[in-house]
Amino acid sequence: MNTLKIAYTRREDLIPAAEIIKNGGIVAFPTETVYGLGGNALDAGAAKKIYAAKGRPSDNPLIVHLASPADAEKYCVTSELFYKLADAFMPGPITVIMPKKDCIPYSCTGGLDTVGIRVPSNPVAHEFIELCGCPIAAPSANISGKPSPTSFSHIVHDLDGRVDCLIDGGDCEYGVESTIVKFKDENTIQLLRPGAVTVEMLTLICPTVEIDPAVLKKFDGVPLAPGMKYRHYAPSVPLTILDGGDEEVYEYLRSREEKIGVICYDEDMPFISGEKLSCGGKTDSLTQAHRLFSCLRSFDGRDDLDAIYARMPSKDGIGLAVFNRLIKASGFTVIKL
Repeated sequence: MNTLKIAYTRREDLIPAAEIIKNGGIVAFPTETVYGLGGNALDAGAAKKIYAAKGRPSDNPLIVHLASPADAEKYCVTSELFYKLADAFMPGPITVIMPKKDCIPYSCTGGLDTVGIRVPSNPVAHEFIELCGCPIAAPSANISGKPSPTSFSHIVHDLDGRVDCLIDGGDCEYGVESTIVKFKDENTIQLLRPGAVTVEMLTLICPTVEIDPAVLKKFDGVPLAPGMKYRHYAPSVPLTILDGGDEEVYEYLRSREEKIGVICYDEDMPFISGEKLSCGGKTDSLTQAHRLFSCLRSFDGRDDLDAIYARMPSKDGIGLAVFNRLIKASGFTVIKL
């Protein structure tokens, strides 16, 4: 397949990509979280093409991206709590799961009667969705299970020749996928996937926020949202998380005889020898989120490495999203030091 590549400079640049969507094709495009791989959410065949291009299990739901929160009425059954969240966080990095309407095919929702709705704040994504004139179903634009793409070079590496079009919109702002929530009732939000809209932010809108067990530990049920069931974000080299203080971590790494790569903090860099990448300062969870997938990708496919180690992140704020992505990337392999 010849893949069209578009470097965005103005709205008109996106017209060929929008035409591809209207004709049943699939397009990788930037958002403020990660790059997405989109197709017409009303076209069951487009969803199947997305699953095929990614190698993604078809029971793993796709998220439907809209140009405006008001458009949600066309595709799902909304509620007062949805509009409270929309007023606070949309456009932005949050997805809300609600009962779907019949126009959304089951191939888009992984067979579920619910659908995840999101309104991206990235201006390229917004203009692209407007030009398409339809809701866009899109997971992250990577090969399934691999680290999500946060730059144009990542989607070229993963999807060139596999999809119809790639849009270059620069680097993504946040670097981790959207927060996903569903409502247990009008006073209780269930967090299914953490992201840049944090638990602390959600509690300002709703009195009760429950963290789903799948956020913190292995999940084997029916996935209600992307990222719940399957191993995700994983480099090809085995990844292990080290949970301990500075000196315990440094001593453990010095004792390793295999060839290793290390994802650490800025403060760690002088004390760790060999292959190392910083994902930001120890207390700078926002930068850690922004850099995490790039760090994982830098070590992916390295035949000269036997293992990758990463430090245990904080679970506060957006740190919970960093923790969630790391434990899934490691297959829940944690060493307590």
